[in-house]
Amino acid sequence: MSVVLYENERIDQLYSEGVQIIQSQEVFSFSLDAVLLAHFTNVPKSGKIVDLCAGNGAIGLFLSQKTQAKITGIEIQERLADMARRSVALNQLTEQMDILTLPLQQGKQVIPADSVDLVTCNPPYFKELPTSTKNPNPHLAIARHEIETTLEEVIKEASRQLKMMGKFSMVHRPDRLLEIIDLMNRYKIAPKRIQFVYPKQHKEANILLIEGIRHGKKEGLKILPPLYVYGEDNQYLPEVKQILYGN
Repeated sequence: MSVVLYENERIDQLYSEGVQIIQSQEVFSFSLDAVLLAHFTNVPKSGKIVDLCAGNGAIGLFLSQKTQAKITGIEIQERLADMARRSVALNQLTEQMDILTLPLQQGKQVIPADSVDLVTCNPPYFKELPTSTKNPNPHLAIARHEIETTLEEVIKEASRQLKMMGKFSMVHRPDRLLEIIDLMNRYKIAPKRIQFVYPKQHKEANILLIEGIRHGKKEGLKILPPLYVYGEDNQYLPEVKQILYGN
């Protein structure tokens, strides 16, 4: 199916999923973080999935290949949401997936409480502080810094949407792990699975993947084996290569 591409847009493909995504270096391009979150997440076979801070729709598009569930992306930036909608059409997923343009804080207007089986999120990683150095491009600044929403608002809204025993899955930075766990506990999401991702062996982790269950039991947290992205030759290691390109 053909769709309209605007200036400086391109179509990229995640080969392992066979998904095509409209991207723009000027506005937003999904990163390895989104691919790893989609791979890490336990996806229900049916039901309802919401992707918060959806960007250009990458995570929802990746998840669509693993489930019959209805998927809704919530994204505040109209330019990104429009890219996501065109990607949904490009992949012929309009019956399964939709993209809503509104602030995450207004989610209650469109997503009833206790109605969602899985909430995913690749949120802005950096706190909005007076000393923060932000990207001069407002699209990228909003995607990376807590300008339009905060970590607490993300977890609070996820908890509100989730059914009892529904799952929350997020990618973030390891240096905010204690804050993430504190907020998950505050909003009744029990952390259940954590995986640290390292750029290389002997380097510090730079990506955190975490999954929790709303009103889950406190015990039972699993720390998964580490995932290393690059070998010493700066090429993707086999596990990451398979996630990106399949067999």
